[in-house]
Amino acid sequence: MNKKTALFFGSFNPIHNGHLILANYFTEYTDINELWFVLSPQNPFKKKQKLLDFTHRLQMLKKAIDGYNKFNICTIEKDLPKPSYTINTLNHLKKKYPKKNFVILMGADNILNITQWKDYQTIIENYQIYVYPRKGFNPKLQHKSIKYINAPLVEISSTFIRKSIENGKNVRFFLPYGIFDIIKDNGFYQRSDNNF
Repeated sequence: MNKKTALFFGSFNPIHNGHLILANYFTEYTDINELWFVLSPQNPFKKKQKLLDFTHRLQMLKKAIDGYNKFNICTIEKDLPKPSYTINTLNHLKKKYPKKNFVILMGADNILNITQWKDYQTIIENYQIYVYPRKGFNPKLQHKSIKYINAPLVEISSTFIRKSIENGKNVRFFLPYGIFDIIKDNGFYQRSDNNF
């Protein structure tokens, strides 16, 4: 059997339990054997504002997945031209790991926009894409490479976490163990007039 490595792209700004629930589901309940969190320095579709420094997001990601051997972190996009286009990352990964069978994970909201991606047809023709549900999005795109997975519907988002922290909310239990303390101790996402 050809082992499958899932690529979970994101800025993880910050990593939260929703990310881990989905990643855990894919490695335990589908044919995915391992999962790589591909940490993006800059998403071409997102504004750079409020994006925590790459090293800080990497620190939290390492802390969050520590001890689970099916998860790994991929930092290849840090050294690629910005903004980070998925096709460029895939080309580099394929060259570096020619024996890996890479599968792309994405939310139902992203599959709706895939036709706007750089060289999206090349991606669809050469890689399997596993799509997880997102509330309010019901994509109809059908292709032999696209597989819709009935994963848990997770409504936590990094935007929600950041806004909550900015407003002085204690969201400790939305985050993996130890992450809230890193955010609090470093003053990440906080307004100067708000304390926990």
